[in-house]
Order: sequence, then structure tokens, then C-alpha cells
Amino acid sequence: ENAFPWIEADAGIEFDKWGLPKLNESTLQSTQPKVFFGGDAAFGPKNIIWAAAHGHDAAISIHKMLIGENVEDRPAPGMNIVSQKMGIHEWSYDNAPTIDHRFKVPHRPKAEALKDIMAEVELGFDPKLAFEEARRCLNCDIQTVFEGKLCIECDACVDICPMDCITFTDNGEEKELRTRLMAPAMNPTQDLYIGNDLKTGRVMVKDEDVCLHCGLCAERCPTGAWDMRKYYVEMTQAEHACRKQ
Repeated sequence: ENAFPWIEADAGIEFDKWGLPKLNESTLQSTQPKVFFGGDAAFGPKNIIWAAAHGHDAAISIHKMLIGENVEDRPAPGMNIVSQKMGIHEWSYDNAPTIDHRFKVPHRPKAEALKDIMAEVELGFDPKLAFEEARRCLNCDIQTVFEGKLCIECDACVDICPMDCITFTDNGEEKELRTRLMAPAMNPTQDLYIGNDLKTGRVMVKDEDVCLHCGLCAERCPTGAWDMRKYYVEMTQAEHACRKQ
């Protein structure tokens, strides 16, 4: 039995063998064009982030249906990157790299937890542990941006990089180029970041697979060729933003 016993069999909504509605995974539209599903009801248990995303997508679909547009014509999200520079060598985020391992969430002693079935097992982080865990953040939304025209190839960024992921070298085929880096980039599924427009004709190569986004290259650079920029994704909302122009 599915989670929707109250839906009449002749309502036009089809269900799969697991009791979940058959949906268009992009539009969240069911086999009854005027009915949309999201969250656990759509694809089974996930998390609240997926549920919120389904709500956004379904809202766009419903809006398009109501104004007579094709619900499968999905508007692309907007993207933007904004410099985090506050001064010559200051940034608006904490960029101190740390090698700490993940901190474990404290648990209630087993004897206490077994004695009271209503007792919370996970006690959560106290302020100190929460702060230390948050410091492990690699600032994945902060992108290193390189401007080759500003670079004087002084190798200051190469010298200070804690991961040896920056190399200035002659260009070449990617497979061979990966072997000539300061630390060979052996993960072919991760694209290399290539910077051109250098005065010597060489290229700057950064292995994104090991970069910590610590910003030390940008802090050390005397010409501002490196910048740290925050990456924003602006998801399209229902109503005017999702309409055809």
C-alpha cells in the first residue's frame, strides 16, 4: 500500500511498484498533468535540502502551466563570482588551513541511553567543538581566479602553496602536462585550472583536486594576479523570473 490511499484509482495518477508516483524528474509533474509531487512523497526518503529544491522546481512548473507555457522549458540558474578582497591582502572570510580530522559528535553514555528510550543519543557540539569543526571548512564556494596579464612570474605563489598545486611550465598535451607539475596531478576526472596570457608564453597550471582554497597565493602575490572570489548560484524562482522574455 502506498502513502496515498486517499487518491482515487481513476484520478489519472500512476504509481510505480514501490508505491511512489510516476513523475517527470525535472518538472515533478505526475501522469495527471495538474498534480505535482515533491520531497519524500516524490522519490522516497531524502533530506530537507532536496525537499526545498523540489518545492522550487515544482513552483516553476506550476507557474508555467498556469500561464500556458511548456513546463519542460526550464530556465537556467544565474551564476556570479564576487571578489572577497577587503584590502590589498585582506579577505572577508577565514582562510587559515587546518589539518584537523573531523570532530565526532559527543554521544550520551550507553548506560544512560539504554536506560531511557526517550533520551537523545547525540548530544551535539558545544560552542568550542562547533567552532573547531567549522574551522575545517575548505571554503569551497571561494574560487581562486588568476589573471595572467598581471602576473610577473615571480613564483611567490608556487613557493607559499602548502599543497604544491601551482606550477608554471610550458604548455602541452594534458596527459603529459599532468606529469610535469610540482605534484603530479593523477586524477584525470578533475580538470586542471590553466592560466594563459603570461609574458613568457608559459602557462600557470593549478591542480584543483588538492587546492585548499586557503588564499595564500593571493595574499603573497605582489601584483594582484590572484584573487579569491565567492561563487554565487542564483536559482530561478517562480513568477516573472521564469517566464520567457
